[in-house]
Amino acid sequence: MNTWSVVFLGVIAVATLATAVVQIWLLVAAGRLTRQMGRFVDDLDREIKPIIGHLNSVSRDASRAAAIAVSQVERVDALVSDLASKIDQTITTIHSAIATPAREGRAWVMGFQAVMAVIREFRNSPRARTRDEEDGLFI
Repeated sequence: MNTWSVVFLGVIAVATLATAVVQIWLLVAAGRLTRQMGRFVDDLDREIKPIIGHLNSVSRDASRAAAIAVSQVERVDALVSDLASKIDQTITTIHSAIATPAREGRAWVMGFQAVMAVIREFRNSPRARTRDEEDGLFI
């Protein structure tokens, strides 16, 4: 072998050694990075779980509150409907209790007024008719 071959063979050996060292260093760095990422994921998981649990609790409470609100609105609606029905029934009862007797009372008052008009008419007319008036009526 000649000297240049040995030199180039040495250069190749050094380059191969440098490549191997860099690859080992990259593997070690990748291992460290993997461990750090694992710790980061664990920390994130540890910190996020309570937040997610709290959000689930809040959403359950909100759902429960919405269900209660719907129930209350339905109860109020039923109460208002029942109240309106009872008010309508009361107004009808009051109307029938007042209007019918009022009509009858008005009829009595009108009859009384008619009687009073007849009595006034009778008072204002002369008491005895004259004989001439009676002759004209005689047939």
